[in-house]
Amino acid sequence: MVLLLKKLHRYWYFISVLLVFIVLFPYIYFLAQHPEKNYARIARMRRWVSIGGSALAGVFFKVTYESKIDWNRPMVLCPNHTSVLDITALTYLCPVPFSFIGKASLLKNPVTRIFFKTIDIPVTRRSKVSSFKAFQRANELVQSGRSVVIFPEGKIDDGFPPQIHAFKSGAFRIAVQNDVAVVPIIIENAWDIFFDDGAKRGSHPGIVKVHVFSPIETKDFDDNNASDLEKIVYDKMHSYWIMKNKSYFHQPENVQKICQERY
Repeated sequence: MVLLLKKLHRYWYFISVLLVFIVLFPYIYFLAQHPEKNYARIARMRRWVSIGGSALAGVFFKVTYESKIDWNRPMVLCPNHTSVLDITALTYLCPVPFSFIGKASLLKNPVTRIFFKTIDIPVTRRSKVSSFKAFQRANELVQSGRSVVIFPEGKIDDGFPPQIHAFKSGAFRIAVQNDVAVVPIIIENAWDIFFDDGAKRGSHPGIVKVHVFSPIETKDFDDNNASDLEKIVYDKMHSYWIMKNKSYFHQPENVQKICQERY
């Protein structure tokens, strides 16, 4: 019965997002005819769609900060990735327009398609050409004064509960080459509310907790030691992730569940 209710909630979540999108679509479509000119407005509509749809489904967000963030300067935002709610979490916490780098399959989604054809950056990760083009586009956006969001793991963990995977290097090369800060972000519990796309476990209302670390400046890094920056960010995020989820991981019944699902 519990799983049935969670699967029903998952459907309601997607319906809620779609309803908000349908209401705003005429204006979004109008703005999309000139994406560069209307970049900020399109980003604002994306924010309203994601936050509004989540709110209708009873999903809200709470953000804590290690220090005050100057959102007006371009940065590379690096969050962990465990849920479809991660996109909404980023639109909630970041008050200025920015672009996501995300998987090309989002071009097939009726809601995300228009954003990934205008302000966001689709990438087919197995394609070197696609990855190169995405990298170049992200560079252009940062150089023009805009921030980009890159999930450095490159995917959502297949196992449950999810762990933090080793990072890809792209986010850190972009930051180093453009001398902009990296902002590590941990989305603490989205996986517990809505793991991945919810297909297996459904979802439920709740408050997604997000922690934003202080920006890490990149003036002391270059292409030769960008991997050192990557390790600093990984260690910081991984340690915080373990600390925040240790109560779950240390419960005997959950340890057994992890072993069954992973091995």
